[in-house]
Amino acid sequence: MRYKSKKEIDKLRESCRLAANALRIAARAARPGVSLLELDKIAETYIRQQGATPSFKGYHGFPGTLCTSVNDKVVHGIPSKYVLQEGDIIAIDCGAKLDGFHGDTCLTVGVGKITEEARMLIQTAQLAMFVGIEHCRPGLRLGDMATAVQSFAEERGYSVVREYIGHGLGRDLHEDPQVVFAEQKVGTGFRMEPGMTITIEPILNTGSHKCLVESDGWTVRTKDGGLSAQFEHDIAITRNGPEILSIPDPEFELEDGL
Repeated sequence: MRYKSKKEIDKLRESCRLAANALRIAARAARPGVSLLELDKIAETYIRQQGATPSFKGYHGFPGTLCTSVNDKVVHGIPSKYVLQEGDIIAIDCGAKLDGFHGDTCLTVGVGKITEEARMLIQTAQLAMFVGIEHCRPGLRLGDMATAVQSFAEERGYSVVREYIGHGLGRDLHEDPQVVFAEQKVGTGFRMEPGMTITIEPILNTGSHKCLVESDGWTVRTKDGGLSAQFEHDIAITRNGPEILSIPDPEFELEDGL
């Protein structure tokens, strides 16, 4: 586990901010009639204009700047020619590397007018992320955080995906520790300590938590065809509690406060 100095966290904050900006530029463009490839190009252009590089592109062969997961897609959706339709929901995950450090952040938005079921899923997924963040405090353990997230989601009728989890973040896109969000016990798991930088990114489904990997080897979808939503922030654990690093500049914030 790589603990970060204040200087390293300052650098990481910049890469996370850049990724957060790019993510929201893409999210603003997610309207009916726009293709996933168009969203990907928009994000990549912004990232490179800032002197950074996309973290995901080429990572283990992944072809895109963004992961674009629509409706029943859970994670790792490859940007394609698919054209967004009224009523779709899309989880957009964006990574950017700046000055040797990676930012990695995700949000889910609706395309045009969406159903109440979809709206409630998105809202609950965002709140579940913040429940997790609130439990990233010195002295608490992974099991405390994961149990809080799972209880919050399941009390509201949603399942939490097991196989796809959070991680440490820094000079490498994925560092130790692994950060899970379900099936843990209170008082177990790694202890939160100042200097840890991790991602909090629970994925919620309307139906079962079970998933399948599609034939492209990347795209994951729900086994039962239910909707899926995810939010992700990058967190530094400090003596005073969690600090969210993936905050966009004010001009990039979305209208609904995302």
